[in-house]
Amino acid sequence: MVEYTAPPVPASLRGHVSAWTSLTSGVLQHAASLPRTLGRALDEAPEAPALLAAKGIIMMLAGRRETVCEARAAERAAVRALERSRDPHDAAYVRALSLWLEGRPSEAADVFDALLERWPGDALALKFGQAIRFIYGDVGGMRASADAAIDAFADDHPHAGYVHGCRAFALEESFGYDAALEAGYRALALCDDDAWGLHAVAHVYEMTGAPEEGRALIAANRRAYEGCSTFRHHVDWHAALFELELGNTDAAMALYDGAVRFDRTDDYRDIANAVSLLARLAAEGVDVGERWEELADIAERRADDACITFADLHYLMALLAGGREEAAGRMLARLAGPSDGTEPGDIAAAAGGPASSGLAAFYRGRYRAALDSLLAAGEVMQRVGGSHAQRDVFARITIDAAVRAGRPDVARRLIAERASMRGRDRFARSRLSKCLRSVA
Repeated sequence: MVEYTAPPVPASLRGHVSAWTSLTSGVLQHAASLPRTLGRALDEAPEAPALLAAKGIIMMLAGRRETVCEARAAERAAVRALERSRDPHDAAYVRALSLWLEGRPSEAADVFDALLERWPGDALALKFGQAIRFIYGDVGGMRASADAAIDAFADDHPHAGYVHGCRAFALEESFGYDAALEAGYRALALCDDDAWGLHAVAHVYEMTGAPEEGRALIAANRRAYEGCSTFRHHVDWHAALFELELGNTDAAMALYDGAVRFDRTDDYRDIANAVSLLARLAAEGVDVGERWEELADIAERRADDACITFADLHYLMALLAGGREEAAGRMLARLAGPSDGTEPGDIAAAAGGPASSGLAAFYRGRYRAALDSLLAAGEVMQRVGGSHAQRDVFARITIDAAVRAGRPDVARRLIAERASMRGRDRFARSRLSKCLRSVA
């Protein structure tokens, strides 16, 4: 194994190694302190192209219209700075940001893969490439990239644990559950604050129907995520899913109020957690009160962001559940439109259009129409990004649409397909029972 105890650093930052290393650590840790760490690094090296590009990529990952504007400003500054420092390592970061802003995220991720071939051991490049591929549903690319890079991260590399955590999640999303557990627990052994590695293991327990193990895992590893920014709420979301699977709806609701929506941010990832959890609870007959109202207020403000299709679909669910028909109509019209020729535009047209139409029909009680549209979307839903566990809310709604449309044959087929990936859980047993009652 190749050892890189001193990770590679872009030329513009070789006089600021500590700042670059701290930024890399902050990104890998999903740290709440990341904005301060980034600010300090920029104070130290305001004209470092790779650092400016890293800021832009962080802004792009936030997935809101104003953060995309910040990313464009960062790119302009990075391009100007690159004219004074034509280091290829710096240039690769800038090129990746430019490609993403041009609507070519897969090519941006490819740039990071190529960077890792030339400068193995650059953990920030690996993390950024993984994040971009995750947003656009490229599970195969995530796994290939992590597998190709892992040998450069010996145990004495300062970011080795986090890289094993990245690989664990890529393995889990590829259905390599045993290997994912091994990699995830190794990540936590090397870095006990690796929230991503912890969450990769939680995903395995979610997908393999082991809620008690998942609940115990999260309870025993609070250090791994208590220092995170919004990502800690995603771990809380996993904890709530485990409670829901165990039949503890009161505990799941308590986690919603006391953790998942405790901070009430408008970060799309937090909104996705909340919408998904409320939709699951409501589908099981739980009275969620007026909780949709808060989410619908935020979704109404975000209805025209058009940054990430995964986010759009969750905003739309909040609008529909909250009765905001005018804003929902605007989103539906936009998502039904043709692609703008970019990769995200292609995804919105191929998956976002039929999925949004199906969700609208479902929430409006037109279950046959919902089923038709959601089945069409299901063939390409992985392209909207997110994990299998996150997209499961759409699978559940599709199954419920089939049950309510009087199509138990379709519902049973969908339940079987879902079980092939994750086993038979409480939801599957409940809906199979409904199918049996409908034909009795």
